[in-house]
Amino acid sequence: MKKISAPKIVSFLFLLIMALIWIIPLVYSFLTSFKQEAEIQTNGFTILPIQWILVNYQEVLFNNTSAPVAKWFMNSLIIAVSQTLLVLIVVSLAAYGYSRMQFKGRNALFVFLMATMMFPSVVNLIPLYKIIDSLGWVNSYLAAIVPGAAGVFNIFLVKQFLAGIPKELDESARVDGASEFQIFVKIILPLIKPVLTVVALFTFTGAWNDFLWPSIVFNDIEKMPITPGLQLLQGMYQADIGHALASALIAMIPTFILYLFTQKYFLESLSLSSGVKG
Repeated sequence: MKKISAPKIVSFLFLLIMALIWIIPLVYSFLTSFKQEAEIQTNGFTILPIQWILVNYQEVLFNNTSAPVAKWFMNSLIIAVSQTLLVLIVVSLAAYGYSRMQFKGRNALFVFLMATMMFPSVVNLIPLYKIIDSLGWVNSYLAAIVPGAAGVFNIFLVKQFLAGIPKELDESARVDGASEFQIFVKIILPLIKPVLTVVALFTFTGAWNDFLWPSIVFNDIEKMPITPGLQLLQGMYQADIGHALASALIAMIPTFILYLFTQKYFLESLSLSSGVKG
């Protein structure tokens, strides 16, 4: 029988503990969302419900008079999907330009772009809101979609991935008469699919979970995304724990499904080396 080394045992125990720390609150929240509010308030920390109910989910999904959770969910879905598509277009084109195209001041411009990452995002809130307000985008989807279109880190990530793809492919295509756009669409895009999947994953998750910016640009309850809406929900239901947990679990569904189907590409692109090598 093969002997297991001590470092592997320690690593396994550490990962097991970390997994339990993450999983136990999630499982408890899931089970508690099927409990009656009176049971939650009086029985303390109990795992399984005494009586399983669906009232909490029915209330938050179908009682739209005071808290339109279903509408918030659709608002978040529209914003997150639209921003993800816009980011993929802008980031892939920008990264291609910085990585493959030659123009005056390219390196200086990219260094300046990277330097902007040193400033905290909260610094941009007031001037960004002024711009959104002047465009008449307050309380519109555009206010939540457009500002996040060009993430500097995403451009850097895709540019680094492109560095692992031989430029000889571009040159061969040019010899065959391909235009710059044809090279980008037919050669580069298929090769950078893994890293673009990760960018899409990060963008969708960030847009879905964003709380601060939507809270600033949306004051119409009907147009709010679900994350700031959940904060309002606590006041509407007077700290009804069952409703709050049911709403939070519903809000987790899209990101959970996204991670489930994109984990392969996420792991592949962590090393930024899954492109074609020369």
